[in-house]
Formats: sequence, structure tokens, C-alpha cells
Amino acid sequence: MNVFFGIQLLLYFAVVLGLAKPLGTFLAQVYQNQSTFLDPVVKPVERLVYRASGVNPGEEMSWRTYAVSLMLFNGLGLSAAYLLQRIQGALPFNPQGWGAVSADSAWNTAVSFATNTNWQGYGGETTMSYLVQMAAMTVQNFVSAATGMAVLAALVRGIVRAPSAAGGPKPGLGNFWADLTRGTLYVLLPLSIVLSLALVSQGVVQTFAGYPTAAWLQPAAAGNPADGQVIAVGPAASQIAIKQLGTNGGGFFNANSAHPFENPTPLSNFLEAAAILLLPAALVYAYGRMVGDTRQGWALLAVMTVVFAAMLGAAVWAEQAGNPTLAALGVDQAAGPLQSGGNLEGKEVRFGSALSALWATATSAASNGSVNAMHDSFTPLGGLVPLFLIQLGEIIFGGVGSGLYGMLAYVIVAVFVAGLLVGRTPEYLGKKIEAFEMKMASLILLIPILAAKTGTALAVTLPEGLSSILNPGPHGFSEVLYAFSSAAGNNGSAFAGLHADTPFYNLALGVCMFVSRYWLIIPVLAIGGSLAAKKKVPAGPGTLPTHTPLFAAWLTGVILVVGALSFLPALSLGPIAEQLTAGW
Repeated sequence: MNVFFGIQLLLYFAVVLGLAKPLGTFLAQVYQNQSTFLDPVVKPVERLVYRASGVNPGEEMSWRTYAVSLMLFNGLGLSAAYLLQRIQGALPFNPQGWGAVSADSAWNTAVSFATNTNWQGYGGETTMSYLVQMAAMTVQNFVSAATGMAVLAALVRGIVRAPSAAGGPKPGLGNFWADLTRGTLYVLLPLSIVLSLALVSQGVVQTFAGYPTAAWLQPAAAGNPADGQVIAVGPAASQIAIKQLGTNGGGFFNANSAHPFENPTPLSNFLEAAAILLLPAALVYAYGRMVGDTRQGWALLAVMTVVFAAMLGAAVWAEQAGNPTLAALGVDQAAGPLQSGGNLEGKEVRFGSALSALWATATSAASNGSVNAMHDSFTPLGGLVPLFLIQLGEIIFGGVGSGLYGMLAYVIVAVFVAGLLVGRTPEYLGKKIEAFEMKMASLILLIPILAAKTGTALAVTLPEGLSSILNPGPHGFSEVLYAFSSAAGNNGSAFAGLHADTPFYNLALGVCMFVSRYWLIIPVLAIGGSLAAKKKVPAGPGTLPTHTPLFAAWLTGVILVVGALSFLPALSLGPIAEQLTAGW
């Protein structure tokens, strides 16, 4: 850990947190349908979209109508992504002539991209045509991210709105089609265009040309194929920009952002890593603006930042410590007890241990899942950090929209428990938190836990699951636990030692991703609908302030206790047991 890496880490926090307020202000304007500086360019396009689709953006929806509209749209997108893969061989923009993707793999990939997970059981450059990469993967990157932000906007409206009079009509949660359109046109597209151009300037490829062949410097007689080395290219920059900004994470190439054509320079690495947390952090400030109290947003952002910094410190320490087996052999001891480069197994030396640990922490704190190093090659405790962040529900910044509405479920639980401790009906921002909200919040917290642990139990019990584990002992268990935790958290990263492109894992992980995305969205919208129907209660002497350092500390404790109670036994069988095993 040298001064250069330390400066980059500090700069990373400065950029992400520094942009939270201006970008968050803009996001609040977008979802409150206020004027923005992009109106002269985007507003005519927005009106055209509404006119062509027959949508009345001013029509308010109940939470049920909002949920049905969302499910129909996402179902159609999932079906289209599946169909495009199955008929890929008959479609244009396929210079390599890739054929149809198998039914189980196409199902897994379609669910993965529709749910903002982007788990990939395939190698992009050897499986997907340019058309499928763009029309299926990139399109879903946009709309799945816009869906998450739309759900958050609907929940916030439920918190803010109240009936106009006793017995009056229940306020709606907005219009899903308008939220989806505005999130895409005003937020995701402009940011993606800017980031795409910046990445292209760094050498990230963006082309429709076929794969070129490079001649060998050594003759074929030396053992190289006579026709040279085929180099995979394609329209990558446009997909990489939205995969980071939308916390999607799916790589155009199999090596993801460790590939030199996806992430060629230190600047591209910094921009891509910062883009992972850019919108999640800004949405927290936007939340404070939308509820009329920016202190609420700053309190939640403080909780996220403190937990993130602690986890980052643990990951950097673990990876910088290196491998004790090499230390015992006296390898690279010039720097004292620590190896000078840390644990470089599975890492790009141009990024090193510290920046690889930063990316791993960011990608799993958010539901991003992209990688610039192989998490399977991290030290046991280094690999535990991204795994535990996923298992917390990816609420430490989290996915665009989904991270914050998951955090608000924890806020409801924290407020409810605090109310029980003092014998008072809990309230949050003037709304009483009662049995219905608590039940829905419990579902939001428990469904991913149930999905991850049930999937892991099946995989380590059934022969179909055991046959794909390539490493024995605790590390093999960690690979399976990581896979199902990643699917349940809609993350998409993996411990790469698990052969997951099989019918069993494609089906099981696909079901896990589907359940953990949509069975959470529906309770979130139900909470929004319930809160919108409640009158606001004026704050009194017994009201728990939710913007103070005391509440931030209480909320942090609730998050960590729930995570530890849910997964500590499983983690003890995996990375913790591996750490205690000699010679790992």
C-alpha cells in the first residue's frame, strides 16, 4: 500500500461523495417532474415517446397498478432477451457466426439481465453476437436500472404523500411509464454517452468490425497456430458505460473489467470504479431532497460510507498481507513481513492489490458485480468482504434504486424496534409504522437470505450441484455460497472456481435471481401504497429523530446484527474455516 494507491483511494471517496449533492439535486428534479437543464434537448423526445406509446404521464397509479405495469414490462423484456439468444444464428451483426444459445443458458442470462444481476455463465466474446450484446444485454442494462430507480421514486412518493382529507382518495405513487422514460432519457442515456466517450478516449473498443487476426512474432514452427492470434473486439464501450452506471456489471468480454479492451488504463479503471457508486450515492441525497429534509439523506449516506470504508480497509489489509505460504518460504521479503505487492494471484499488476480490493468492495457494496480481479483468488478474509457485503442485501450504496429501497426497509425495522424499546408507536417522517409495513419490510430482508441459503443447501446436497465444484473443502463451499448469495443479491460477481454453466445451476440461479428481484419490488411498492394512505402525524416529544448520529449508529448496528445472525454460520464453514486452515 504505497502513497500513490492511498491518494487514489482518497480521490475516489472525494469524487463519489462530492458529486452526490449536485447529481442528487438533478435526480430529485427529474423524479419530481421539475424543469432541468436538459429540457430543451430531452423534453421533445420524452413527449414523442409518450405520444407513440399512448401513455398519459400525468395519470397516477395505485401501488398494485404500478406493480402490474412493471411486471408486464419486465416480463416482455425478459422474453425478448431469451428469444434473441435462441435465434441468434439467424440474425445479422454476427460476424463470428455464433449459433443459438442453449435453452437453460438463455433462460439464465435473460433473467440475469432483466433483474439487473448480470450473472454470466458464458464468455461474451465466444458466445454472443454483436446484435444480441446490444439488443438484449445493453437494452436490459438501461431498463433494469431505470426500473430500480422508478420503484424508489414510487416508494418516496408514498412516504411524502398523504390523503387530502379524511375519507379522501388515496394518493397514487406516480406513473411507472413516466418514471421509466424519464430515468432513461434524463439520467442513464446522457451519463452513458459521456462515460462511453471518455472510455473510448482511453482505448476501450467500440466497433462493428469482425475479429482481426494478428500475425505471430515467432513462426508457426514454434508451436503457434499458423493463422495467428484471433483478437476479440466489438461495440464494447457503450455496454461498459451503462453496465457501471446502472450497477449492472455484465462484461462484454469474459474477463470483464480485467480485460485490456474493457479497462485499458489507470484512468479508465478509476472512471469505471467511480461510476459504480455515482448514482447510488446521488440517489441518497435525492431522497433527502424529495422528502423535504436533506438531513435524512445525509444520515443514510453517512451510514453507507462508514460501513463501506470499514469493509474497504479490511479488504485492502487482507490482500496487501499476501499469502502466508509464500512468506513461510521467504519469497519477496524485502518489505519485511508483508510481500511488497500483496496477494497478486488473479490480479492485473497494473491495478495491484489495493485498487483491486477497492473495486471488489465497490462492486459488491453496490449490486454491480463487475470485476477487475478474480475474487476467487482473493485471500479467504479478502474474499469474505465482498461476500458479506452482498449478504447484507447490497444496501451499502447498493444498486441504483434497489440499494436505497433496501436500506429503507432496514430503516423501518430499526424504527420499529426502537419504538418497541420505548413503548411508543414507531413513526418515520410523520407516518406511523405498523404491522403491515413491518411484515413487508421483513419480507424484503428475509427473501434474499432464504433464496441464498436454500440454493446453497441444494447445491451442496444434490449430485448435480456437487459435480460442478472444482475445489474441495471450505473454498469449494465458499464458491457455491458466493454464487447463490450473488444471485440472491442481484449482484452477478462470482468465485470463478465453480462450473456454473450447467442445467442445474442455470435453472437454480435463474429462479434465485427472479425471486430476489421481483418478490422484493412488490413488498416495496406495497409499503409505498400503505404509507401514502396514511395521514401525517406531527412530531412530538417522543418522536425518534432519524437524522441524528445516534440513529445512524443504531441503524448500522441493526444492519450488521441482521447480517451476522443470518450468514455467520455459513461464513464459518467457508472463508473463515479456510482462513484457519494451514497452507491455504
